[in-house]
Parts: sequence; structure tokens; C-alpha cells
Amino acid sequence: MTKSRTVEAAQSVTQLLQDWARGNRAALDELTPRVYRELHIIARAYLSRGRGEQTLQPTALINEAYIRLIDQSQPVQWESRAHFYGIAARIMRLVLVDYARARQAQKRGGAAGAITLDETRVFTPARAPDVIEIDEALNKLAEVDERKAKVVELRYFGGLSREEAAAALGLTVPTVKRDLRLAEAWLRRYLAGEDVA
Repeated sequence: MTKSRTVEAAQSVTQLLQDWARGNRAALDELTPRVYRELHIIARAYLSRGRGEQTLQPTALINEAYIRLIDQSQPVQWESRAHFYGIAARIMRLVLVDYARARQAQKRGGAAGAITLDETRVFTPARAPDVIEIDEALNKLAEVDERKAKVVELRYFGGLSREEAAAALGLTVPTVKRDLRLAEAWLRRYLAGEDVA
């Protein structure tokens, strides 16, 4: 797809999101297949990074996340396609955490399935953290620096490129790159049990 077609597609999705927020049900019907395919690709890529004990399928993750996205009591005022995928990333993360907690409860305290986000290089080489540990780490990072936590979430949970994450957060690409490096270092230290204060 050429760059101009990519921009047109993003603008089209943005327009449909805004029409849906204004109550246009036909916009949601047209939007669903467009975003669903991309969300499925993101979920499949994310789950493929996990270890073998991951039993949640991409379709189940997307269905649950999508239901939560469209079942809002107050319609979201969508700013852009990147904004939509940013919120979708947060919801996917919450679905994964809920799923891991439920599995952990079923196993009577057994460890939640380990996942990896290889691109971040934030994990200790000895053991990949589970999704609950990652969620806790991102929540702690958000207490220290909310923007860096959002950059990590958009990039690795939402599958957004650095450019898309920058656009979604109103930042420059160099700032997103710097935030990712610093956040990865912070997460690496936190997950290794080092002092991050």
C-alpha cells in the first residue's frame, strides 16, 4: 500500500470513528471489519510472542476487547485511528490480565502464563515475567511517568509504530524513541527487583 493510500485509509477510519461517536450506527457497521482485521493481526502477533502455555486465542482476545470497546456507557470522542488503537491496546492488556488472574485462581495460586515482548528487552534473561507482573510494572511506571507508560502500551500492546504512537500522544518521533529506551530501562530494573525510586 502506498503512503498516500495508508494516509487515506487512516483518515477514513478516523472519520468513521468520529461518525460512530456521534451516534451513526452505519459508521460502526462499516468500521468493524476494517479495525477488526487489524486488531486480529495485532493480537496474533502479541500472543505469538508468548510461551507455549498461552491458551488464549487471538480471536477470543479480540472479541472480548472489541465488546468492551463498543459497549461503552459514554461514547468515546475518537481523535484518530491511533487514539482508537491506543485505547484498544489498554483494553487488550486488561483482558489479558483478567484472563491470567482467572487462570491463576483456577490453578490455586499457580503462576500465570508467562509472556514475552522480545522487542523491549526489558526482561531479565533468567525468567520472562507473566502478564500480571507486566501489568503491575506498567502501573508503577505510570505512577512515576505516565507518558512513558503510555508509549510502551501503545507500542507493544497496541502494535502502533513509533510514528503512530507519536501522533497519538502529540509527541515527536525522537521523543517516543527516547521514552521507549528510558521506559525499557526502568521496566528492566523494576522487573529484576532493583530499586527504581
